[in-house]
Amino acid sequence: MRDTTVHFRHSPEIWTAHPGLVAGVLYAEGVGGAPRAALPLDELHAVARERLAGGTEAGFPEIQAWRRTFARTGLAPTRYRCAAESLLRRLRTEGRLPEVHPLVNLGNAVSAAYAIPVGIFDATRIGGGLEVRPARGDERYLTFGGAEERPDPGEVIFADPRGRAHARRWTNRQSGWSAVREDTETVLVVVEAMHDSADRDVPRLLATLADALATGWSATCRTRLLTATSPGFDPQMPDESVGTPAGRVGAPASGVSVRQDSPTV
Repeated sequence: MRDTTVHFRHSPEIWTAHPGLVAGVLYAEGVGGAPRAALPLDELHAVARERLAGGTEAGFPEIQAWRRTFARTGLAPTRYRCAAESLLRRLRTEGRLPEVHPLVNLGNAVSAAYAIPVGIFDATRIGGGLEVRPARGDERYLTFGGAEERPDPGEVIFADPRGRAHARRWTNRQSGWSAVREDTETVLVVVEAMHDSADRDVPRLLATLADALATGWSATCRTRLLTATSPGFDPQMPDESVGTPAGRVGAPASGVSVRQDSPTV
């Protein structure tokens, strides 16, 4: 069932436990069908490859910060990787990223270039809104293979008001509930980072993505940075969209992922 109501927030428990979190959202309308102009995939992939040429993704400060965060939440960081690490690892070992759907391909490329996890959700399929919070243990998670799972109590999930989990283990894996589909027209994009320069990199990532969406689809985009004192987003809020990034596209402040790193749409 589709719901045109959209809201997003991190729970107070998340902000208290992870004060270094830098989060941003992008809401885009008019992204249906194939892009009508070329997307900067090759340029973004080149940024990621250039950085990987200097060392594996495990040494990137963005990835190290997420590994520490996973460890604090009780996850083994070499067993469960944030989506950006998984994308970079795949690019390093296989030489390319999977081609899934134009929106997901773009998100994956931006995520790999910035080494920051990116989640893209069909905004009409998130049950009215999402909250990043610890799981109770009774939520339902749908795998991309169609199987249902129950998140562990305390596990960080993206939960909707209907008791569905749209992502497990925080930035590790999205759900089939709200994956991008061929008929997707409106998306909610969530960007989260923990590293020292995240306050500079997250706005640049959002601007890079918004610019590509506007070019490729003539999409209308709204972005917002979230904080512990202003943790929520809905499309009716005053526009705080960030500007077009200066300099080379995809070049974050700290150097050089979408959550959907396999056919997960």
